[in-house]
Amino acid sequence: MRLWLGLVLVAIVAGMAYVRLAPSDPARWHAMPESLAPGDLAGGAVRVVPGDLAALDAIIRATPRTQILAGDVAQGMITYVTRSRVFGFPDYTTVRQTGERLEIYGRLRFGKSDLGVNAARIDGWLQRLGQAGG
Repeated sequence: MRLWLGLVLVAIVAGMAYVRLAPSDPARWHAMPESLAPGDLAGGAVRVVPGDLAALDAIIRATPRTQILAGDVAQGMITYVTRSRVFGFPDYTTVRQTGERLEIYGRLRFGKSDLGVNAARIDGWLQRLGQAGG
């Protein structure tokens, strides 16, 4: 019984370490779908709104546990990684400036449902963007 519990504990710790330490491949995650239909997805969300990438970038960079994976404002597309507080699950958000509008695609890496976390995060960013006049 103790051996079994020890093995389960080792498996849990190994899984948590993998979630936190697994590399994020920009070639895979710094991309947008070919067609964007705004709405909520099981594992993420898509928003298409008028706005300025530089203004939204400043808001996103101020978000705790968020880092840039690839891209920058000059390129017109940036992908961010935001990790959950406790377990460090990564969520990827790609933002692209297309003319006067922003296309935002947030999605999870692990699992099948994010329980609305990506949609809430994106909507919070957009609310702050609207308050800032961006």
